[in-house]
Amino acid sequence: MSTAPQSGKPPKTVAELCQVAELGETAAQLATPEITGPDFIDAVVAAGEFPDAVKFLAFSLPKRESIWWAWVCARRASGATPPPVIKTALDATEKWIAQPTDAHRRAAMAAAEKAEFGTPAGCAALSVFFSGGSVAPPEAPAVEAAEHSTARAVAGAVTFSALSGDPQGAANAFRSFIAQGVEVARKIKLWEPAP
Repeated sequence: MSTAPQSGKPPKTVAELCQVAELGETAAQLATPEITGPDFIDAVVAAGEFPDAVKFLAFSLPKRESIWWAWVCARRASGATPPPVIKTALDATEKWIAQPTDAHRRAAMAAAEKAEFGTPAGCAALSVFFSGGSVAPPEAPAVEAAEHSTARAVAGAVTFSALSGDPQGAANAFRSFIAQGVEVARKIKLWEPAP
C-alpha cells in the first residue's frame, strides 16, 4: 500500500511563508511585497539568519523533495562511517524516498526513535513519518500529523546537520546546505510562474 505525501501545497508568497514558518523578526522584515523566493533567501543568508533561510526552504519545498534535502544534509553530517543507529535512520529515510509506502514510513519512525530526534538522521527520519498517513499506532483510529510537521522536522534535520560539525565551520555548512536546497527548488521549478 502506497501512502502519497500529503497533497497540501505550501503557501506561495514570501510573506505567507514567513508567517507559516514563524521566521524571526530580522528575516520577516526582509520580506518586501515584491521580493522573490530566491532573492529573499539570498537576503536572509546575507543577514546571517541561516536557520530562518533553512526554515523558509523547508516550508517552500514539497514534502518529498524537502525530505530528500534533509536526508542529503544528514548523510553528509553523519560522516563516512556513522554509528549503526544513525545509518539505520539514514537508510530508512532513503528507502521511503525511493518507495513512499506506509510500511517504510513507519520503519523510518522506529529508526528515528533509536537515532534520537536531536540528531540530523533522527530528525530526517522523523520528517518521513510526518509526511502523510496516520501518526497513531496501526491498530488505533487514524490521526493526522499536525500541519507543517514535515517542514519543521526537515528544518531541524538541516539545522542540526549544519551545527553538528566544527562550530567555526557552521556558517559555511549552513551556506552549503542552503545552496543545495535552493538547487532542489530550481530543479523542480518551484519559483517559476504557473503556465
